[in-house]
Parts: sequence; C-alpha cells; structure tokens
Amino acid sequence: MNILVSNDDGYQAPGILALYDAFKDMGHVMVVAPEQNNSAKSNALTLNAPLYVSQANPHTRVINGTPADCVHIALTGLLDFRPDLVISGINNGANMGDDTIYSGTVGAAMEAYLMGIPAIAFSQVKKGWQHLDVAAKRAREIVDALIAQGRLHTSAGAQVVPWLLNVNIPNLPHEEHQGFQICRLGRRHAAERVITQDNPRGDTMYWIGGAGSAKDDAQGTDFHATRDGFISITPLQVDLTHYEGLSPWGEALEGHHWA
Repeated sequence: MNILVSNDDGYQAPGILALYDAFKDMGHVMVVAPEQNNSAKSNALTLNAPLYVSQANPHTRVINGTPADCVHIALTGLLDFRPDLVISGINNGANMGDDTIYSGTVGAAMEAYLMGIPAIAFSQVKKGWQHLDVAAKRAREIVDALIAQGRLHTSAGAQVVPWLLNVNIPNLPHEEHQGFQICRLGRRHAAERVITQDNPRGDTMYWIGGAGSAKDDAQGTDFHATRDGFISITPLQVDLTHYEGLSPWGEALEGHHWA
C-alpha cells in the first residue's frame, strides 16, 4: 500500500512517530507533517505566504504550514505517488463532538477526503501520551480490519469511493479496552472564559479558554463510548447543509419584495 501520514502536533510529536512505526511495514509509507504544533487549525490553508519543504529523514518531509497545507502539497505535487490511504494523528487529546470542527488532525484527514482519498483521523482521549503504544496498535488493527473487509481495495479497475473516519482511543492498557463502537458525534458546552494576562509592557494578552465539558454525551455518542472504555469510530461528511431548514427559510423570505 501507499500511505501518507500527517498530524497537527508537529513532525516530532510522539503520536506521529508511533503511528509511522505501526504502519511502516505495510508498504510505501511517507510522513508529511507541520514543522510546529498546529492544533485547532481546522482546514486552514496558507494562501498569503510561501511554504517551504525540508527533509527530516528519508521518510519524513516537514512543511512550515498547517496540517491541511501538508496534505494538500503532498497530494498536488510533492509526492511521486497517490496514496491509497491518508492517516492523521495520533493526536494528543480527544477530537470528539464539536472538536472535529476545529481539529487540525481531522482537517488533515478531511483534505485527503476532499481529494478523493480514504482517510482516518486518530486521537487519544486524554493528553499526555499514556499507553500510546496501545493506541498505535489499535490504529493498525482498525486499518487491517478495513483492508480485510475490502474498504481499501478496488474491484476490476473501479475507483475507491472515498470515506472519512474520526477515531478516538481511550488511554488504557490493552486488556482494558472494551472493543469499538460506531458512534455519532456528541456536543460540548460553550468554551471556558477567555484568560487575560498583562505582558511586561502592560499590554493585555488574551488566551483562548479551554474546551467546554460534554453537553450531549448520551448513549450512542463518541463521549459515551470512550468513557466506557470503547474506541469510538465516527464516519464524517463535509456537507454542512441543514436540509430540514431549506423549506422554512424559503418560506420566510418568499414574501419579501426584492428591489
């Protein structure tokens, strides 16, 4: 297989090193990742500054940009092959519920999905990399299972229909994992209050507050599954259309006189 690996924590993060080690024997595996931490960059592309590519080692290219930049550049000219799969992570902390909107880990995987390539975003539920070796092993097992089910193979020259999965793995020893659950995204409360500090010159600095707690963590959500020791797997899509609102909004504006 041809596999592209990326992340949002940077090319030296323990998560991406563990992910590469777990997949390096599967075929042609290349890492293209940000030079620095780019958490919460979502799908941002750098359009107002040049991007530079450097080589960290024979299998790793480093870009001074966002996670989406890395995948975009990799797929549109940097690589001399088209990946069969793009994997992103392993993120240092959960990407569940509303996190997926902001996540650079998900953003990297989504960039591949938008370009027609199957992609998976992997995250650990808690920060700190505890039991990272187990998470990497689980990531490999999930991909092996998808291969066994034909999700990464073409039939008689047919093109693979791209898909996008968001996976969150509890920071638990191997024997404490309860399996996996296919879940919908939960929801979080509003973010915590902004943090203010004065710099040495007396100017006020603002720091974005932490993510809110789970608001919708009912059974069937990613929050519920991971809390019970399951790996949550959520199929994602890009279409943000509120289909149920199409008719009501049309009716609301229908009577307006347009100049």
